[in-house]
Amino acid sequence: MYKPIRVGIVGLGKMGKTRATELERHPNAVVVCGADPASNAYSDFSGIKCFDDYFQVIESDIDAVFVATPNRFTPEIVIRSLDAGKHVFCEKPPGKTIDDIKSIRAAEERNPELKLKFGFNHRYHGGIQEAYRMVRSGRFGEIIWLRGVYGKSGGPGFEEQWRNSKDLSGGGILLDQGIHMVDLFRLFCGDFVEVKSMVSTTYWNIDVEDNAFALLRDERGRTAMLHSTSTQWKHRFNLEICLTGGYISVNGILSSTRSYGDETVTFSRKSFDENSPAGKPREEVIFFDTDPSWEMEVADFLRCVSEGLPITDGNSDQALQAMRLVFSIYENDLM
Repeated sequence: MYKPIRVGIVGLGKMGKTRATELERHPNAVVVCGADPASNAYSDFSGIKCFDDYFQVIESDIDAVFVATPNRFTPEIVIRSLDAGKHVFCEKPPGKTIDDIKSIRAAEERNPELKLKFGFNHRYHGGIQEAYRMVRSGRFGEIIWLRGVYGKSGGPGFEEQWRNSKDLSGGGILLDQGIHMVDLFRLFCGDFVEVKSMVSTTYWNIDVEDNAFALLRDERGRTAMLHSTSTQWKHRFNLEICLTGGYISVNGILSSTRSYGDETVTFSRKSFDENSPAGKPREEVIFFDTDPSWEMEVADFLRCVSEGLPITDGNSDQALQAMRLVFSIYENDLM
């Protein structure tokens, strides 16, 4: 039995609550304190000490800090937490710029005994994990191309959200949500060496992008196509993987509101059988009814802290490479 890991949470908004819920369920974690400048957030954390200054969390008798703040504040909090001897779990993205994640990695290198994990939560979804197992098995051959669409509808108040302020976020829908798809592209194919893109603000009155279209190519010539958008009007998640011997499609992704629909994996082998109509292979579908991704992600971090294991999903190198790819999409805008 491991000694309980004492945790402090900086940022008591939606994500702070989500992480707190999973920490409270875990037998090896105790949430001790939290911090948020908005005191009206404290009511959801009545069982812990709450501060308006994150320094008080870092200086508390805790082992780990969970950081769930706007991007502008993320690097400073993560760096100070690491330098104070605390393990850190941080929501994505790791700041506003590539320099932010580089500074964080420098702090990590100064404190090699500590664990640092970023919340690339989609890696833990059942549909993604099943698709990854299928690809790794080789049963459908080698990947030829990927195509990903991640779109959401804005709605009332969307333009006033901090995520749509360049000063607070550093980027728009691509950095906020599309980075998940970028990370999944890298999960399946590794690094990409060529980028062509069009990034625009087409509808919302915001100073960051509401649409990003990108073509990415790796050293093997495999291409990934991305559309990240906040003008979808109907929430949509779709990751298609075409392979030499078939295809796999992850459709929908489970969320608290279920607004992205059912999460399924549809797959089929390529068929050129003369008795089957061309272009209409027999498909199979796997349905996922529950979303244990938040629980699995938090448990993975706590296990790495308790057992001294390396972070394999959501580590700082993966965060750096995802940020580099996002900013390459920004920089290679053809418009």
